[in-house]
Amino acid sequence: MANGNSNGAPAETRRTWTTIAVIFLVIFLAAGAYFELRPRRIRISVVKPMLQNVSNSIATNGKVEPIRLFEPRSPLAVTVRKILVSEGAQVKAGQLLLELDDTLARSQIATAETRLKTAQAAYSTLIAGGTSQELILRQAELHKATTARDGAQRQLSALENLQQRGAASPDEVAAARDRLATAQADLGQSQSQVRYSPSELSRVQAEITESKAAVELAQEDLHNCHVHAPFDGTVFFLPARLGAFVNVGDLLLQEADLSQLRVRAFVDEPEIGRLAIGQTVRIAWDALPGRTWQGTVSTLPSTVVSRGSRVVGEILCTVDNSERLLLPNINVGATIIANSKENALTVPREAVRDENGLKYVYVLQDNHLHRREVKLGISNLTRVEILSGISASDVIGVQSYSPLPMSDGVEAKIVENPS
Repeated sequence: MANGNSNGAPAETRRTWTTIAVIFLVIFLAAGAYFELRPRRIRISVVKPMLQNVSNSIATNGKVEPIRLFEPRSPLAVTVRKILVSEGAQVKAGQLLLELDDTLARSQIATAETRLKTAQAAYSTLIAGGTSQELILRQAELHKATTARDGAQRQLSALENLQQRGAASPDEVAAARDRLATAQADLGQSQSQVRYSPSELSRVQAEITESKAAVELAQEDLHNCHVHAPFDGTVFFLPARLGAFVNVGDLLLQEADLSQLRVRAFVDEPEIGRLAIGQTVRIAWDALPGRTWQGTVSTLPSTVVSRGSRVVGEILCTVDNSERLLLPNINVGATIIANSKENALTVPREAVRDENGLKYVYVLQDNHLHRREVKLGISNLTRVEILSGISASDVIGVQSYSPLPMSDGVEAKIVENPS
């Protein structure tokens, strides 16, 4: 008996532990079923749609440049004789700004004019038939040919009279006619003879053309040695120095009308399609924080170019700089307003969901979320316009603070009041 009781104890223990395990399993499954089947409720934040002005913009950078710019350069390798303005000076149209030494220019004019007169004289001589001696010889030849023709004519007349009386043979008359024809041909050649060849005439005419061009170029160089302002403006850069030597093409100064500037802005290739003539542009300069200038897009890109690591199209924006605070060649920020709308119904961008290209939001009604498809308008970095699908009085779910996400029909509790 003792052995039997001893052997039965472990089996009884195992049955007890099995029973306990089964009880715990049932409790666990029941608890899981309860949590799974109980009504769901999530904690969410919400907002109300807002009526506001919204704009869609393109942010980029640009460089300021003058619309009217005068950049005279040295026409000759000479020295700077006079500087009559200082950097930053306001100047009037026609005002003398700077003078270069014009001695070389005047010498070039004299040389070019002499060459032109020589070419013109050569042309006149050529057209007239040559020099005085050549003209005398030509006149003598012409007189000789005329005399020969007249003699041949008289001789023919005499022989024809003799032939009528039977005193001259037909052969003698025929020979006289031949001599007259020859004399007439010689006279015609003498009268029409050209004393120059076409190539010689072309050479002299080309010399005249080149000489005239040389005179005009030398006169232009002389004019450019005296630099005058072509319009009212500001001398904002003056690299020339009094007495300094300048080479051909060296920049002497820069003058511009600083009241009207433009910005050359660089727009990334994917954004080019959103550009249009007349769009508003806001310009900002780091040197004057908080200050902005307004302009408009005046030209669109005609091509794209590489600029560092970017591929951009360049646009020009006219800017009102009547206060003359912006300066040429500075780097600025440019914000191009691609689209804008007043009193648009908007919600935060994060409140809008996307599923297979369909846009929708969750509207809270009677403590439950309801999915609403919406049609979107323009947007900016933080908000998006809703064209249809909701009203201004709706409460829109934005974010779930529970493990479960927002879904259609789920019960929800607001943890952030709508604003």
